[in-house]
Amino acid sequence: MKRLLDITLALVTICVFGPLMLIIALWIKVTSPGPVLYRGRRVGRHNEAFWILKFRSMVVNAERLGGSSTSNNDARITAIGKTLRKYKLDELPQCFNVLRGEMSIVGPRPEVQEYVDLYTEEEEAILELRPGITDWASIWNSDEGAILAHAEDPDRTYLEVIRPTKLKLQLLYARNHRVWVDCKIIASTLLKLVKKNWLPSEIASYGLLEADVTSPPQRKVV
Repeated sequence: MKRLLDITLALVTICVFGPLMLIIALWIKVTSPGPVLYRGRRVGRHNEAFWILKFRSMVVNAERLGGSSTSNNDARITAIGKTLRKYKLDELPQCFNVLRGEMSIVGPRPEVQEYVDLYTEEEEAILELRPGITDWASIWNSDEGAILAHAEDPDRTYLEVIRPTKLKLQLLYARNHRVWVDCKIIASTLLKLVKKNWLPSEIASYGLLEADVTSPPQRKVV
């Protein structure tokens, strides 16, 4: 049932947003030297690596010029990239990852190998699921770049401030990932796009506050 839902939603999204995706592709090609798509190595289900697809929002070879965590004021982000990231439009090509069975519409966001290597035995349960385009953690932390913009060391801030709660929410989903939960996460994701300060009860009741998302880290990151 989940796989059928994934395929249906991915196809509908591609059909509905196909013209917009073509416009974005042309816009990237005209305004920024390099390929239209970014292919990043990520770890998927059963610890199998795959190439995640995104519209390229950073300069070519950005990974060689800085860390894997990206703040909103990162100099590697292109002019069009700022708009794509703000409205999550850079994620649209991941519908093709869904069709190929590498990802799901709802599931834990895929990580790079260096962060997966830090998983505890309990956290390895996350790898039993297909990674997704959205999940509880994505709703909780819908603008990660804004938090990292306040950090002197974005990679360290991600590890110490964002990642612990992100993993808790991913484990919450791993323990309860029924289809009706997926439908609620999809609806919550759409609502979050128009109500930035809103959080679903599942997150609020888990002891997370909106301040955890919107406030910059209080400690100095060195």
